[in-house]
Amino acid sequence: MNKCVLLLAVLCSALSHADQVTLRADVWFPMNGEPGSANPGYMIEVADKAFAAAGHSIDYANMPWERAVAEVRAGKIDCAVGAYKEDAPDFVYGDQHLGLDTQAFFVKKGTPFRYTGNLEDLRNVSIGIIGGYSYGEDFDEFIKQPGLSVQSISADNALEQNIKKLLAGRIVTTLDSVPVVRAKIKEMGVQDQIVMAGQFGEPTPMYIACSPAKPTSKQYVAILDKGIRDLRASGELKKILDKYGLEDWQ
Repeated sequence: MNKCVLLLAVLCSALSHADQVTLRADVWFPMNGEPGSANPGYMIEVADKAFAAAGHSIDYANMPWERAVAEVRAGKIDCAVGAYKEDAPDFVYGDQHLGLDTQAFFVKKGTPFRYTGNLEDLRNVSIGIIGGYSYGEDFDEFIKQPGLSVQSISADNALEQNIKKLLAGRIVTTLDSVPVVRAKIKEMGVQDQIVMAGQFGEPTPMYIACSPAKPTSKQYVAILDKGIRDLRASGELKKILDKYGLEDWQ
């Protein structure tokens, strides 16, 4: 009888340490996509394997990026997927990033606008952006100026809405991740109608960033760091990235 009680206590203790880690972001494929799909995004697959190796599971769902950042900051959600440090400098970050993102301006084919590296190029064009994202300190400050035409969308399909606005002529350009835009316009079947109009800035590290309000966050980013290193060493990371047509960032 005592052995049964002891065994039950051990099992309960083990279960109590098996966390369900909540991850949230808007759809930003190939980094993160539709929950439960065959291709949920390479960051989600990496996180799933990293946390599983530590005895935890993940709960991944989509929501507008602005809301995801707010809820992670408040401690309602554990981590945000695909964050730049500029997005949320107060969040908890690991040592291992999950890729380098390159941003660029995109326009409808035939549109003369091109970004030459000078923010003044944007003075007389309408720009579509995603609410809650940081596009770098200089850009973020520039678009606060009065008289600029900046349209911000907060939705979990914000990029798709911006692409539709490009095609409809409601905005001149949108700024977003190059691999994400290319994946989205291919999915929408409009890859022949949208073209890149100039790279913006330098490649930026991306992270799964965790809540500054939760004591578990340092543990979670340490698990992710170890998971990324282990997956790289075993060759499993390459298999995941191959699935999405990507290469290791290191």
